[in-house]
Amino acid sequence: MTPSLRIGVIADTHGLLRPEALEALQGCDVLLHLGDIGSPGILDSLRALAPLHVVRGNNDTDAWADAIPETLELEFAGVRLYLIHDRKQLPIDAQAAGIDIVLSGHSHKPLDEVHDGVRHFNPGSAGPRRFSLPISVGRLVLERGEVMTELIELPPALASGRQGQKS
Repeated sequence: MTPSLRIGVIADTHGLLRPEALEALQGCDVLLHLGDIGSPGILDSLRALAPLHVVRGNNDTDAWADAIPETLELEFAGVRLYLIHDRKQLPIDAQAAGIDIVLSGHSHKPLDEVHDGVRHFNPGSAGPRRFSLPISVGRLVLERGEVMTELIELPPALASGRQGQKS
């Protein structure tokens, strides 16, 4: 029996990595950050939890982010992932390319839906609160060729007390 693979998904930290987000990502085998990171220290903290794959967001313009790709294709357990910060900038036909899941951030709105046979997953924003949108991260569980997704909203009482820096 093949063990399941747990993939933690985070986006739009904008320089703020909440302890609640780190706690929600504990136990993941792999982490993905979908851009608008805000500072290289956030990547170091995430790498301490699990192997990390990252794409650059539109606000990641400082020199430290120059080497981070804008898109990334990965495959885990036969499931093909395409990472991009803003899915409206998707440069490929995901279905034709055989992509199973497009993972994106940018909008700060959690999303989990299927279009033309391709799942689109956005974990929402884990950084400073924007408008009345939730603060959240996501998780993918790959098991026996199946993909289970989970959006994890961080408790508002905890999240609202830590506004951090804005970008």
